[in-house]
Formats: sequence, structure tokens, C-alpha cells
Amino acid sequence: MKTSTAVASTSQSKDLMHWQAMLADRTALLAQPGAHHKALLIEARALHTNKVIDSDDLSDLLELADGALAFAVEWMLDIESEE
Repeated sequence: MKTSTAVASTSQSKDLMHWQAMLADRTALLAQPGAHHKALLIEARALHTNKVIDSDDLSDLLELADGALAFAVEWMLDIESEE
């Protein structure tokens, strides 16, 4: 029984690590901010649905995704103002 719990826990950790890697992918974020934001939201909700994270963690991930989108928009506005 402990083995299956450990395997499930490892899989869940990998899922969360994947989300964190997506969040850190600045190239993808800046290339397509809206699509990247949507992917982060979908993945965060999937983590919650699959009980990898609780409601508080979901709230945190959604805030991080929104922050990433805000960063990308600000970055794009800065680029446009420099041109």
C-alpha cells in the first residue's frame, strides 16, 4: 500500500513541477501571453480536480498565472513604447 502512495505522490509532484516549469517559461509567455495564461489556468484547475493541490493552493497558482500575464503585458507595452 505504501508503494502505491509513494508512486502517486511522485506523479503528483511531477505534475506540480510541470506547472511550475510552465510558469517559469518566459519565452512561451512572451510569445503568446494569452494562450500561455490560459494553459496555466487549465493546468492549475486540473491539479485541483485531480486532488494534487487544495483550494488554497489553486488560488495561489491562479494568482501566479495572473501575475505572469500582467508581466507579459507590461513587457509588451514597454517594448512598444521604446520603438
